[in-house]
Amino acid sequence: MSKTLAAPRADRATREPSRIHRPTTGQRVFRVVNVIVLTGFALICVLPFVNVLGSSLATPGELATRPFVLIPQTFSLDAYRYILSTSTIFRAMGVSVFVTAVGTFVSLLLTSLMAYALSKRYLRGRRVINFLVVFTMLFSGGMIPTFIVVNSLGLIDSLWSLILPVAINAFNFVIMRSFFQGIPDSLEEAARIDGCSDLGVFVRIVLPLALASIATIGLFYAVFYWNTYQNAILYINDSTKWPIQVLLRQIVIVASGMNADESAVDVVPPAQSVKMAVIFIATLPMLIVYPFVQRFFVKGALIGSVKG
Repeated sequence: MSKTLAAPRADRATREPSRIHRPTTGQRVFRVVNVIVLTGFALICVLPFVNVLGSSLATPGELATRPFVLIPQTFSLDAYRYILSTSTIFRAMGVSVFVTAVGTFVSLLLTSLMAYALSKRYLRGRRVINFLVVFTMLFSGGMIPTFIVVNSLGLIDSLWSLILPVAINAFNFVIMRSFFQGIPDSLEEAARIDGCSDLGVFVRIVLPLALASIATIGLFYAVFYWNTYQNAILYINDSTKWPIQVLLRQIVIVASGMNADESAVDVVPPAQSVKMAVIFIATLPMLIVYPFVQRFFVKGALIGSVKG
């Protein structure tokens, strides 16, 4: 008798989970609205970039008649030919690649070492140093004192002037320090029992665990160094050492001035087309790099910034 009564109950128990996990009408509506809203936000982000690319490939007549171009009716590469007609842009691209690669490496090295040391509660003077670092997020020395320091160090017209003054970002330091504070002390103690030194613990234990956070902060640093503009204007007087951002600004100025001359209209593409091509060239390298670190981005940002 008990067996016969237990069988229907077992069958009912196996059928109930499917009924529980079946989405309700409200959940379906939420998913539809969620997809529509996120698609709208994605279009808001993508359409301006498509407009930049389309405008850079459009003819002067189409740019004059259509204020917003997504797909040009007639493709023209005159703007890119004009920008790439000189070898100086390749030299400037090389300068930007050097500053971005070396600067990102130096910044990650110094930031991770400093954050790891200041994440230890037993370090003497830790609170004072942390306060001084965070203080720089609210107040800075200013442009003129910074220029005097860079000049006194002999870094004017040196590519290191684009790296060393901004090697450690206080915000990135706080994120990485918070992540290091979340690593259990037992892991480090076990490594020290096995004979690892402090540097060995940092290299073999801490860095592999912090890979997601390091990749995210590395992307922040890479974007910052690639977009270096103001420091290059202040510290670099030699035009052969200009990064791509400064050179492309000069190209836009020259193109605008030549378009003002009616005799040069047939030779130089319109300034609007040149500007759009400049924006596309300056943005493309970061768009190529981002997919390779995208899988670390969300995880690293959340782990480093949220501390339980």
